[in-house]
Amino acid sequence: MKDSAAEAAPKIMDRGIADGVARLTRQQIRQTIEKLLETEGGARLKAYTEACAHCGLCSDACHHFLSRDRNPKFSPAGKVKQTISEIISKKGAVSAEFIADACEIAFTECNLCRRCVMYCPFGIDVAYLMLMIRRLCHKLGVVPQYIQDTAHSHSATMNQMWVKDDEWIDTLMWQEEEARDEIPDLRIPIAREGADIFYSVIGPEPKFRAQLIYQAAVIMHVAGVDWTMPAEPGWDNSDMCMYTGDVEMTARLKKVHFEAAMRLKTKRIVMGECGHAFRSIYDVGNRLLGWKMPPVPVVHALQFYYELFKEKKLKVKYKYDKPVTLHDPCNVSRGAGLHELARYVVNETCSKFIEMIPNREHNYCCGAGGGVINCGPPFSSKRVVGNRVKAEQLAAAKAKGANTIIAPCHNCHGGLEDIIKHYKLDMEIKFLGDIIYQIIDKT
Repeated sequence: MKDSAAEAAPKIMDRGIADGVARLTRQQIRQTIEKLLETEGGARLKAYTEACAHCGLCSDACHHFLSRDRNPKFSPAGKVKQTISEIISKKGAVSAEFIADACEIAFTECNLCRRCVMYCPFGIDVAYLMLMIRRLCHKLGVVPQYIQDTAHSHSATMNQMWVKDDEWIDTLMWQEEEARDEIPDLRIPIAREGADIFYSVIGPEPKFRAQLIYQAAVIMHVAGVDWTMPAEPGWDNSDMCMYTGDVEMTARLKKVHFEAAMRLKTKRIVMGECGHAFRSIYDVGNRLLGWKMPPVPVVHALQFYYELFKEKKLKVKYKYDKPVTLHDPCNVSRGAGLHELARYVVNETCSKFIEMIPNREHNYCCGAGGGVINCGPPFSSKRVVGNRVKAEQLAAAKAKGANTIIAPCHNCHGGLEDIIKHYKLDMEIKFLGDIIYQIIDKT
């Protein structure tokens, strides 16, 4: 599945990068780098950069490398050599043009998927190194425009879609009204203290995918779950600031989320189908706030669905009869090890399941995660061309009969939709919640 656009392309112009580097001086760059390395570098950065032998054994892990005809500059080691290694070897004496190139590499040529960690003989976390570059870019004010706009929305409204407080409540009430046409006694409990479950979603759900809230409400009701959703900020569990290098804002967002759950005295947080949000709450935000583990137990939708079926709280009326394949999202499969729970639920709900090859923790990234899709239209073509290998993987699953892809993650939906359109694969994508809602007995 070749693509002529995979050849060298003209440099992409992004206002956030261009305007940012235009303001930089060499002195400012060097001072910022020196301070960052001194205060945030530490033993981990030193160990990784000194251990990397640039051997290239990580190359075959990277979809960018594989999709770009094995061009070594797109390998994980190549990206390290072009960015953080150069910065350290030159002791921060790099140009504004270098920062622009490093920014584009770290933000748009690495999805932080961590597949390469499994291939590295030293276990070097290239995602961590690319996040250090993003952190530096944030400090220098050089960030792609679209993802920075999303971070601004987070900082102003505590959600990524600039949803106002009354709009949030209106959406919940609207979805409750819609669902009651189907189940008359259904409720979406808002800000109810003491509920077993605090259910949180990502910003695009009330903005663009409100039906997922409807479906979640039906699943909760049928399963007899004691749950609630917050009325105030803290309902959005997503976090693009984690991907812009703005760790201060990430900590603020997670603090608001945890405090919303604690204020409602809930027993645990159940998160909707999103990979990066789970990573931000369960593995990043808590640590930025100084907690080894979150102050309220956190469960991803995959774990929650598994519990409901395992405990017989949901009954299957009929199994989904179209052949399906499962896309393993990086942050919940490779990152959290939930891939077998996902397969349990898929087998409980679908009549024919066809595995992608490779799968589980070895699955290829969707190409959208790590904030890459949030860098916006300037990089859209580059993103889908840089994941030709995923298109080939999907095409192979389709050839075995799977026309339906189950992808339990929002960014994965966006990335896979773009790949399907670009490579003309004619496949449909569903959340696991879509399938569950369709096939359970609601009586």
